[in-house]
Formats: sequence, C-alpha cells, structure tokens
Amino acid sequence: MAYVLGFFAADGSLTINKSGGHYIDFHICDKDLLYKISKVMESDHKISKRKWKENESTIYRLQIGSRDMCEDLINLGFNTQKTHHMPFPIIPKKYIKSFVRGYFDGDGYVWTGLIHKDRKKQMSTIQVGFTSCSFVFLKDLKSILSINFDMGGSLIKIKNKNAYCIKYSAKDSILLYGLMYDNLQSSLFLERKKKVFEKYLKGKK
Repeated sequence: MAYVLGFFAADGSLTINKSGGHYIDFHICDKDLLYKISKVMESDHKISKRKWKENESTIYRLQIGSRDMCEDLINLGFNTQKTHHMPFPIIPKKYIKSFVRGYFDGDGYVWTGLIHKDRKKQMSTIQVGFTSCSFVFLKDLKSILSINFDMGGSLIKIKNKNAYCIKYSAKDSILLYGLMYDNLQSSLFLERKKKVFEKYLKGKK
C-alpha cells in the first residue's frame, strides 16, 4: 500500500462533496497500472475511460467512495487542496522505497541522452527528477533521500510554472534505480519507466 500512497500523492485526489460523500480518485493514462492499483486496494469499483480530444491520450479513472480511507489520508496530512499544500507523510523507513517508486511513477521522470555535444567525445547520461507544485513535499522528499540513502539532488523552481523539481545526476539516478527496483517482489511499477533505466545500464556494461 505504500506504493499506492506514493502514487496517490502524485496523481490522486481527495474529494468531499456537499452531501458528505468521501471519494478518492485516480486519473491516469496507464490502464494496466490502474487495474493493479484497484486490485491492491481490493476495489470492485468500475474503471472508466475518457478522451477529451481526438489527439489526446485516453484517461482512465478509478473513483472509490470510502469515508474511512479518506479519513486515513487526512490523518496523514492530505486534504482536498493537496496540489500546492501537500506535506510529506510519515512513512516507516522500510516502506520509503515503495512510496518513492509510487510517487516516481506518478510525478517522476527519467531521461537519457548525450551531453557535451560540442566536444569530439560525447557522453551518454541519465537524469531522474521528481516534480510537484508543493515545495514542502519535495523539500522533505529530498531530505529523506539524503538522510536515508546518501543522495544529493538539486531542488529548483520550474521556469514559468508554479511548480518545483528535484533533479538527480547520473550517479544518484543509478542509486534511485536500485532503491526502487532491486529485489522487487511486486508488480506495482510502470514498465516503460523501468525499461529506460535498464536500457541505459545495459549500454554502460
């Protein structure tokens, strides 16, 4: 469930309507992952799909009505306005890796490419980042990864956006790969992101 909590922190929302209904929502493009999340949450709620415009990706939605789940999330510090004011929840150390992987799959990215293009010898590199509109959340995430896993990273404001990003160098990106995937006994991860790491690491051998 730590993975699901991390993914919720990135791509979930909590709603309390006027009649007192409590709902948790996930809106994502990855249908297979949403079905896995639904299974872990033991939900029998229908997963719907929607496509706003012809050239846009199909969005899949899972909505779960549960006062107990919503109250648990509120007790962890989440609220209906979590986009800009989201704290980092208290996570036992043994669950941090799963939480980080969940958040990464929702609001993280991994990039590979060439640097030093103006030189004769170009170098391939990898970069990992986490984004959020909540500065406090990213500040705490960076601190936790630094304290527990000796990682660096740079926390910056994204230009022309009310959002922030932690960027990690190649060395720390490889550490993050190990943190998120080594000895993984769960199917809760985005295959396409994991493959970017593995393609880069294979090329380095």
